[in-house]
Amino acid sequence: MRFATMDSAVMRIDQTAFGVFHHFELARQLRRRGHLRKIYSSWPWTRLQREGLPHELVGTFPWIHTPEMLLQRLGIHNPWLLDQLSYANALAFDGWTHARTRQAGAPDALIGLSGSSLRTGRFIQSEGGKFICDRGSSHQRWQEQIVSEEYQRWGVERQVTDVRDIVREEHIYEVADAISVPSSFAARSFLESGFPQDKIHVIPYGVRLERFTRSGEPPAGGFEVLFAGSVGLRKGVPYLLEAFAAVQHSRKRLRIAGALHPDMKTVLGRLPQDQVELLGAVDQQRLAGLMSTSHVMVLPSIEEGLALVQGQALACGCPVLCSTNTGGEDLFTDGVEGFIVPVRDVAALTDRMQRLADDPALQAKMSEAALLRVRSIGGWNEYGDRWEALLYKLTGRVPSTGPVSSPPPTK
Repeated sequence: MRFATMDSAVMRIDQTAFGVFHHFELARQLRRRGHLRKIYSSWPWTRLQREGLPHELVGTFPWIHTPEMLLQRLGIHNPWLLDQLSYANALAFDGWTHARTRQAGAPDALIGLSGSSLRTGRFIQSEGGKFICDRGSSHQRWQEQIVSEEYQRWGVERQVTDVRDIVREEHIYEVADAISVPSSFAARSFLESGFPQDKIHVIPYGVRLERFTRSGEPPAGGFEVLFAGSVGLRKGVPYLLEAFAAVQHSRKRLRIAGALHPDMKTVLGRLPQDQVELLGAVDQQRLAGLMSTSHVMVLPSIEEGLALVQGQALACGCPVLCSTNTGGEDLFTDGVEGFIVPVRDVAALTDRMQRLADDPALQAKMSEAALLRVRSIGGWNEYGDRWEALLYKLTGRVPSTGPVSSPPPTK
């Protein structure tokens, strides 16, 4: 059993993550504060070294996840095979981190990306530490239900999630001492699933605003619409295409930046695509340029935790039109820097785009409001501050200078 010195300001924190996601941003923040002991990832060091952490702070177990990613990059999207690899990776990665943690001794707390740390988290709890499940989207079963409904709507015969992953995630939710989510929308999905409010903690992601600044202007006399993200059913792309087709403007264009998801392949041909450009995946520099030269970015997602592209678009002076299920409500105000509409509402999407197309003054006003708004959007330093406050609260440690504020309450 590990006994912690309760008056110590320095905590020993481990992290586990499949790949990178936002966890290396968090790791950098914890390291700056002296709390990071180790971050374990399922990606190889050759990819992780660009994240800027010393090799001795990063543990890697790439043996299953790397082949899985290579298959997808080669266009091999066999659902059964990928499910087997994904589940095997989750179990093997958890077993490997458990062995490493036992060898090193339990930390004060483990922050595990959802699905990654059932065995390891329970071991740390048995040694007196805390286990936090970091969930980047809505509750797994809630997500499964709404995306399954979307597949049925569009006649896609595809399993959303391996049922073993759902069962494993739900077990982790129950075992964890706390669950962190990036948005009020994601928090509501857990509350609606019966979880107590004091177990759910909303910590919105930061945005690297230095990479996203206004570098141009949308063309006068035209109407440029942008979508950025994975081009799939979960992102609500069919509703965007239908709504854009109904917008009346002689010089309109919709640019779709992102890789095509397999679930869209049988659906795309049934949807209107006049004046639509599929750009494929783009790098961040080009994305910032696209945002700067668009009149509006539309993100009508059916479900996601907190889409970072929304803050990035605002930083480029691009108003955002999003659904209620994107976390947008935590970033901007409906009717000020953009619009927030219900999911699957083609009429609402059309109406808001048409307003902007018909009223250049409104678009310019929202663009300026977006630039003002990003000044108050938290960066990754604020994200780190909120995590540190939560970790102090959970572990019972005392910070070295003054009281630590609690993370913002769940809305």
